[in-house]
Amino acid sequence: MKHIFVFDPDKCCACSSCMMGCIDQNDIDLAAGDQCYRKTFDNEIELADGDVYCAYLSTACMHCADAPCIDACPVGCLSKDPETGFTIYDNTNCIGCKSCAMACPFGIPSFGEEGKMQKCDGCMVRIKNGMEPACVRACPVQALRLVD
Repeated sequence: MKHIFVFDPDKCCACSSCMMGCIDQNDIDLAAGDQCYRKTFDNEIELADGDVYCAYLSTACMHCADAPCIDACPVGCLSKDPETGFTIYDNTNCIGCKSCAMACPFGIPSFGEEGKMQKCDGCMVRIKNGMEPACVRACPVQALRLVD
């Protein structure tokens, strides 16, 4: 069954719980320079009438249907999971060329301490065990959902 992440900015309260869930699930050490796979942003937008609108955003790998990062990787580290439709990776053979990051229109792939690519895998282990992704589970206002 194919899945996609859906984000509702009107429900988001900018708490960053989705990001904290990702950090916890993936044992990300921000102090050591690791990058979180899910990032949150808040933007203040001044409206024509002088009011200020706060726009919140939660982003991670978009798991594109036709993911350009897959074709860009010269050693085949990225692929589509046929069951979920997520863009998954095995960075065993990663040479750290950053071709995937350059091809990604969202700039999602990051590179760990060893210089190997890493990114959101949609919490594949959780999904395959009937659980929600950590970011979805952590969202207290259901602004982030996984749908079929």
